[in-house]
Amino acid sequence: MNSLPRELNGLNVSRETLDRLNSFVSLFQKWAKTINLVAPSTLSETWNRHVVDSAQIYALYSGPRIWVDLGSGGGFPGIVTGILLAGIGDGWVHLVESNNKKAAFLRTAILETGARASIHPIRIEDAPEAIKSCDAISARALADLDLLMQFGLPWVQRNGNLRFFLHKGRDYQREVDKALGRWRFDLVKHASIVEPDSVVLEVSNLSHKP
Repeated sequence: MNSLPRELNGLNVSRETLDRLNSFVSLFQKWAKTINLVAPSTLSETWNRHVVDSAQIYALYSGPRIWVDLGSGGGFPGIVTGILLAGIGDGWVHLVESNNKKAAFLRTAILETGARASIHPIRIEDAPEAIKSCDAISARALADLDLLMQFGLPWVQRNGNLRFFLHKGRDYQREVDKALGRWRFDLVKHASIVEPDSVVLEVSNLSHKP
């Protein structure tokens, strides 16, 4: 049985939740043989490289939140968040994924794991019309910070307390500097427990510069 690392023990993950996560990993590895869900070189490290990395998001903002996960792809972090929410029986994740094959995988993952999530097979630009409000936005390996802020702005305008939780690699400061040219925002940089040079950027109080 795999388990989450000591750094995430504060999540109080139950055996049932671990079983759900392991079921998801098995399903993911099966589907990844036929469709491109993540870089093939990382498949052997699915648990640590993808599941634990994704769980960091929920650890930073745990509780019964409503999430929008942009470009959900292979289910990281969205399905992982939905499984962790299933452990508390509240909250929800709206998975936005326009690729039909990946959307089919996500739909199957929800059914087989009981993740508290639903799939929206639409373009990100159309998602604010389908999903009216949320508490948090997540995205992993999707787009640079400036564009992610643009994607999220309609939800920010509906909920001024909304937060972004965004996985970023070692070049994150360049993206932050670029975004500061167009946006005002508060930023907290959380060091990744998985990748030494990576971070999770927590963005709040987002607004356009005049």
